[in-house]
Amino acid sequence: MVKRDFNLSYIIFITLAAAIGGFLFGYDTAVVSGTNEAVWQFFNIQMGSFSAGFFVSAAIIGSILGAVCGGTVSERIGRRKSMIFAAILFLASSVWCAICVSFPELLVARIFGGFGIGLASVVCPCYISELSVAKYRGTLVATYQLAITFGILIAYGVNYLLDLNAGSVSVADPASLTLWDRIWSTEVWRGMLGMCAVPALIFLIILFFVPESPRWLIVRGRVGAAESVLSHIYNAKEAVKKEVLATQSISAAEPASGQWEYIRRHKGIIKAILIGMAIAILGQFMGVNAVIYYGPTIFKNVGLEDPLLGQVWIGVVNFATTIIAIFVIDKVGRKGLVYFGVTGMIISLILAAGFLHFKEQWHLNDVLMIVFLGAYMFCQAISISAIIFVILSEMYPNKVRGLAMSIASMSLWIANWVVSQIFPNLLEALTLEGTFLLFAACCVPYILIMWKLVPETTGKTLEEIEAHWLKDDIAELKEKANH
Repeated sequence: MVKRDFNLSYIIFITLAAAIGGFLFGYDTAVVSGTNEAVWQFFNIQMGSFSAGFFVSAAIIGSILGAVCGGTVSERIGRRKSMIFAAILFLASSVWCAICVSFPELLVARIFGGFGIGLASVVCPCYISELSVAKYRGTLVATYQLAITFGILIAYGVNYLLDLNAGSVSVADPASLTLWDRIWSTEVWRGMLGMCAVPALIFLIILFFVPESPRWLIVRGRVGAAESVLSHIYNAKEAVKKEVLATQSISAAEPASGQWEYIRRHKGIIKAILIGMAIAILGQFMGVNAVIYYGPTIFKNVGLEDPLLGQVWIGVVNFATTIIAIFVIDKVGRKGLVYFGVTGMIISLILAAGFLHFKEQWHLNDVLMIVFLGAYMFCQAISISAIIFVILSEMYPNKVRGLAMSIASMSLWIANWVVSQIFPNLLEALTLEGTFLLFAACCVPYILIMWKLVPETTGKTLEEIEAHWLKDDIAELKEKANH
């Protein structure tokens, strides 16, 4: 047996604990796809109205707020306490959604849950990245994305099963039912939204058994506490000292200053943040979350008999492909996956648009749309979805990682909100065919940015990646010193 220099089982435990935040992220964002029509009907809301769209986007608005605050919160109170805060928000939101009595109350509950999503999207991958070893960092951070896709799949499965149960229940006097009975029979949208409380409670409990990020502790001057955490990760004291010195050397290279001031003084960091924002935004306009949020609507428009079952298929493909991505991301590399996957996304979207254009003329089977969208989900899951949180969690300096992640995540969620809001309008203005072609066009600048502007980070330490972005600034400082 090969003896490792680090405790992989402990690192995996920490990763899986933080990845539960990803599961909650996935479940909470995807569950809405199966509740839309039931909620609209229950509260007498017209499809296509502002209120109907706001129900879908309420959690996303909360996610934007959570992402905005996530960096500041995690830098001030630490990664671990921030995740605990997110878990409490998930738990409270889920219970509130299940027992709410009015539509405005439901919206507020969804916004609270969304805040937890946004906070988790900043902190959890950042935390995993900071406790990972360079050799496996891509795989470990990608586990967070796997958890997201598993949460999405479970949400689709819960929606499908509860919808089946609701269809089989016959109630003579609905007014006689207790709230508990209504949650699982006549008003199953409550059960769909409320089921998130179970993993949220598990997440909250398990977080009391994980450590704080050692890199956060070192930057805050708590070296002793950091060494204690690192001693559980690395088997040799020399390795612990090496990690501490590497982080200290980067942190001490610059005089103490505020995070915004630090960013302002380093062109390389500004460039990294702008690139992170660009890939976060473009990733949303390539249509991934439109399929996740509106999949049943898409399948219904195509004529599929059981739209929710079609969405379960999409969830299975998404989850299974992410498992593959986890095993190849540190072998093929981040950029290699993007080149392969985004090219496949373009082809799949064009084929889906072609299906819609020639469906009646060539008498094409509706199953082809499931195949094309399945291929699209395969390609996005093995590329942009697998690498986005890996790239964002490792490309920023220790000193401003939380803040920079917050900016990138905020950009992602704003773009996500825009897509979720305008997708119904795109269907009316461009038709589904034109919308797919628009998504395909947005794939082109994404792949160009990854090719020309993003360095390959596979196998590099966080300090080595940081040095890449700071190399021009360091060269400039040396030149000034020589003069």
